[in-house]
Amino acid sequence: MREQSSEALDAVRLINASRWAALGTTGDRGPLASMVSYAPEPGLTGLLVFLSRLARHTRNLEAEPSGSLAISVPDRPEVVDPQTLPRVSVQGSVESIERNDPAFPGAWQVYAERFPAATPRLQLGDFTLFRLAIEEARYVGGFGSARTIRGDALRAAALELD
Repeated sequence: MREQSSEALDAVRLINASRWAALGTTGDRGPLASMVSYAPEPGLTGLLVFLSRLARHTRNLEAEPSGSLAISVPDRPEVVDPQTLPRVSVQGSVESIERNDPAFPGAWQVYAERFPAATPRLQLGDFTLFRLAIEEARYVGGFGSARTIRGDALRAAALELD
């Protein structure tokens, strides 16, 4: 297997280590950023988010099925310049995984293992599981250190780390 770039490996480590991200969507009222929890699927085949259809970001995704998640190392008081913090933004297509979809049980298991407290929301009819299939990512390892990484390179790096 081809050795992955250090940036791809670092981006996957950051994606896997975090649970909270800014979701970027576009809609008829313009761009919107919302904070969401996410769960990476094995091999980084997708990032799962569990969203209420009552929320504007969900309606945006249903109208325009593409989005972006921005993930960062948390800021800390000892960090003098937050622009030195590693971060990654992933972009891709988004699809809903309806409860009657054969893929739902496996995807839900991945999400619920990461967020057991979300299980009661499964009883709420307005919540839907979505998968963001990563097409590319922009990884910034620190100030002045940025690289665009293709989705297939991220998936290969994820398999290398598994």
